[in-house]
Amino acid sequence: MANLPEWRLKQQIVEVGRKMYERGLVAASDGNISIRARGQRLWITPTGICLGEIQTRHLVCVDRAGRTIGPGTPSSEMALHASVYSHRPDVVAVVHAHPPIASAFTYAGRADLLARQVLPEVVLTFGSIPTTDYATPASPEGPLVIQDLIRDNDALMLDRHGSLTVGADVLDAYYKLEKLEHAATVILAAERLGGARALSDDELARLGQ
Repeated sequence: MANLPEWRLKQQIVEVGRKMYERGLVAASDGNISIRARGQRLWITPTGICLGEIQTRHLVCVDRAGRTIGPGTPSSEMALHASVYSHRPDVVAVVHAHPPIASAFTYAGRADLLARQVLPEVVLTFGSIPTTDYATPASPEGPLVIQDLIRDNDALMLDRHGSLTVGADVLDAYYKLEKLEHAATVILAAERLGGARALSDDELARLGQ
């Protein structure tokens, strides 16, 4: 649980939602954000509202089972967020986005390039960036395809459905999203220049991996 007043937690969700929209990491009403609060509750973005226009009054309070407490309709991906929290008691915030370059790798069937350990700073932050099996968006399949990978990874690609990043607070989860999309952009450029070179076993060892 984040050690901040609840009003500030909600404000951070709004700030991060605007960053995501302004930087093209979501479009229209895509994407969703949640954070743990006191009393076994979560705050999550609502369904059908652009993250770039969201205000604190729009946020929806739910319990850990996804049942709504108070007004509003939570994101259709509520079950995905609940699955993360159930498998990762250390996680305080979850960000689901649709970063265009990283997502393109999964649409092209080349998610293997994201999983390769190419960028030292990404290796130090994530280890690698794995991709889940495909699940229909907002379906009961979503929580199932992440459950094995989310236990050991803070950044996942959802096959043909964007990304999932988690963190100690909502800014931490957001910055991991930024790093993921930046890594995808660099790898794409390297592939166009002849191929992205993975770090060798010796280079990984020197990184402590």
